[in-house]
Amino acid sequence: METQKFSIKLGDKTLTVQKNIMAEQANGAVLVSCGETTVLCTAVMGRHASNLPYFPLNVEYQEKYYAGGKIPGGFLKREGRSSDAAILKSRIIDRCLRPLFDHDIKNSLQIIASVLSIDFENDADILAVNGASIALSISDIPFLGPIGAVRIGRINGDFVVNPTEKEREESDLDLVVAGTKDKINMVEAGANEVPEADIVKAFEFAQEEITKIVEFQEKIVKEIGKEKQDLKLQKPTEEFILEVKSQISEKLEEFLYNPDKASRMHELNDIKNELFEYIEKKYPENPEFKDMADGLFEDEIDHVTHQNILKKGKRSDGRKPEDLRELSTEAGLIPRVHGSGFFKRGQTQALTLLTLGDPASGQIIDAMDRDYKKKFIHHYNFPPFSVGEAGPLRGPSRRDIGHGSLAERALTPIIPSQEDFPYTIRLVSEILSSNGSSSMASVCGSSLALMDGGVPIKKIAAGIAMGLMMDKESGEYVVLTDIQGPEDHHGDMDFKAAGTDAGITALQMDVKIDGVTVTMLKDTLKQAKEAREKIIESIKKAISEPRKTLSKYAPKIEVINIDPSKIGKIIGSGGKTINGIIEETGAGISIEDDGSVFISSQEAEAIAKAKAIIEGLTKEPKAGEIYEGKVTKTTDFGAFVEILPGIEGLLHISNIKKERVTKVEDVIKRGDIIKVKVMNVEDTGKMQLSMKDVS
Repeated sequence: METQKFSIKLGDKTLTVQKNIMAEQANGAVLVSCGETTVLCTAVMGRHASNLPYFPLNVEYQEKYYAGGKIPGGFLKREGRSSDAAILKSRIIDRCLRPLFDHDIKNSLQIIASVLSIDFENDADILAVNGASIALSISDIPFLGPIGAVRIGRINGDFVVNPTEKEREESDLDLVVAGTKDKINMVEAGANEVPEADIVKAFEFAQEEITKIVEFQEKIVKEIGKEKQDLKLQKPTEEFILEVKSQISEKLEEFLYNPDKASRMHELNDIKNELFEYIEKKYPENPEFKDMADGLFEDEIDHVTHQNILKKGKRSDGRKPEDLRELSTEAGLIPRVHGSGFFKRGQTQALTLLTLGDPASGQIIDAMDRDYKKKFIHHYNFPPFSVGEAGPLRGPSRRDIGHGSLAERALTPIIPSQEDFPYTIRLVSEILSSNGSSSMASVCGSSLALMDGGVPIKKIAAGIAMGLMMDKESGEYVVLTDIQGPEDHHGDMDFKAAGTDAGITALQMDVKIDGVTVTMLKDTLKQAKEAREKIIESIKKAISEPRKTLSKYAPKIEVINIDPSKIGKIIGSGGKTINGIIEETGAGISIEDDGSVFISSQEAEAIAKAKAIIEGLTKEPKAGEIYEGKVTKTTDFGAFVEILPGIEGLLHISNIKKERVTKVEDVIKRGDIIKVKVMNVEDTGKMQLSMKDVS
């Protein structure tokens, strides 16, 4: 098939874009590849405008197991619902693209990134973001792009563009940045306590690479791009805009600054309903005017919120731009659970509960590219009562999954290693009340719960959400600490920053404008650090370090290390041996490939019993060691004694007593428990034992 091919060098890798007949009925479609990782990106817009009151954009990142040469597990043998990883990548693409559309568009728009091949070195998610931008840019869909995306790692202090999987393991920074030639509009990062100054340098480095990618895309558009559709969007007249403003502006000034979220939302809904009644009565023949009025209502809130902060320094609750709301922290509220922490910031409340389990309790991830087990898990729940609503309780939404993952990423650098703390750790953050940045409250509540549970975390982690109000004409802006209510919904940026007193552990940013500059991000990071330090001090007032002991309800775990070649002896044929040990002792047993054996139980006696059996199965007796063994057989020349399960030695008649023994059974009989000393072990495994040399 005829193919148009375009390439660009990024770092030491080549990104290739192909346009051919694949997905020819889509408005735009391209194949994007790096190495042997290949993603098909398509963009399709519906032909007719919907009646929805919002811009109907849907983004899907699809992982197909064939891409990694795998057949899905389970009975169905086909892909089911999207994995959490795929959902998180869909959200990244969405957050990059959404600000660059006219939100008056009501035609449904769907972006699908399908991973066709993966080489286990080059990431598909960065290809998907760039491919989605190219598919939109060359299509006839109105789009204010293109945008470029890049992943930045840092190895031994040097930044690396789009690092491989192996390089990412060595990196202390995993930063995904997207934007235009001069602005950044999306950030997603995990870091190992990287200082803010180094994060800013990474942003600057990323912006240079993004500029190259955008210019590359512009060349592609110039060569093969289609003419954009004229959607003839329905826009309100200046007269109608002024009419709506006259009905609501004074009322908004009065009620928009009620610090109680529930009351404020109720009052704003009343104002909106009064506006709708006015419009329906005055324009009964134009039902579409109600939708326009709805959009103008939101626009006016945006305008009032911006102007009051930019011109008057007036926030919804009277705070200064850099001020936090009132903080409250508490640990150990909930009985029976293994640890609990309660964090309150203004009207946002997060209750985090800790559960400790043995290593076998880890989550098995059957991914497209590899299988692995997670030993640290953070989940996030957002029930309807947290925002004063009644609603159905369903599974976690994309937002819930995203917030839980962000908090997990923020906490991972402070979690102790399996060698230091051999437990599976699960945290669940229950959002009891929400009015701004519940994901960052989850980080704070989790630090409290971990310390309350006695988990030896390396440091305290905390997080804060930052906002931005900018005048688009003058470029004037104000960075806001701890955004809530109108500042969140009607502000220009949502920037979440988590970390310790030493540096950043996680970042997430999305915007409602076309982007922000590195200078704005530098100011935001500085202000966020000051807030984070205050929050950490508040956490320390509740609990300053991990408790010295675990909860009495948490399982106890003991680790022993065996020769990996002896793992089979513990497991036995078809698991018969290990299942027998578990049944006999009541202890849980988990074995790693390196020979680490984890024995867990709430009862110390069960652990000791299982440990003795396992050591008996795997230990190799050495000369000079003394054992208590069972006589299994007597003969004229001596007796056979089982000193360890399945391991016997010969106790010769001459070694039974210092005095002469004429008949073995005069001294010992079959079934007797006796102490013996190993005199020597032959290469064949045969052992000579002695009773008389036991002191």
